[in-house]
Amino acid sequence: MRVQPDAVFVPLNIAVLTVSDTRTYDNDTSGELLASRSLEVGHRLVARALLKDDLYKIRAQVATWIADDQVQVVLITGGTGFTGRDSTPEAVECLLDRRIDGFGELFRALSILDIGSSTVQSRALAGMANGTLVCCLPGSTGACRTAWEGILAEQLDARHRPCNFVKHLKPIGACGSRG
Repeated sequence: MRVQPDAVFVPLNIAVLTVSDTRTYDNDTSGELLASRSLEVGHRLVARALLKDDLYKIRAQVATWIADDQVQVVLITGGTGFTGRDSTPEAVECLLDRRIDGFGELFRALSILDIGSSTVQSRALAGMANGTLVCCLPGSTGACRTAWEGILAEQLDARHRPCNFVKHLKPIGACGSRG
C-alpha cells in the first residue's frame, strides 16, 4: 500500500450484510471475514445482518443503513450471481447516487486469477449513496477475501494514496471523520 507519511488512519463505521437462503450466523464465513477484517485494521462494526435473497428486504435494509448517520460503509456479500434468486444488484443499484464502475472491473480482474473465466458471471458492484459507500460482493469467502485484500483494505484507509474513499464519506459525530 502506498501511504502518505503524514496521513493518519481514520476508523470508519461499517455495516455488513450477508444475503443467503442457506447461511446462518454460525456458518456465515463470508460475512464473518468482512466483519473481522474490518475490526482487525481498526474500523468499527456498527451493524451486521443476514437476510434471505429477497429484493425488497435487501433494499429496505440497505436503504436504512444509507439513511443512518452512523453508517459510512455497507459491505454486502451474496446474491450477485446469475441464479433466479440472486437479486442484490437489482436491490441496491437504484439506491445509488453514483456508481463506481471501476470497483466491479477491478474485482473481476483480480478474481480471474482465482476462478478464471467464471469471473464474467460476477455482478460485483459498488457506489455511493448519501455519503455511504455500498459494495456488493459475491457470497464466497474467497471472493470476499479477494475484494478485501485487493480493493477494500486500501480504499477504506485514509492513508492510501493517491486516493481512497474516506474523504467522500459522510462525517460521523460533531468532529466528523473525514481523512
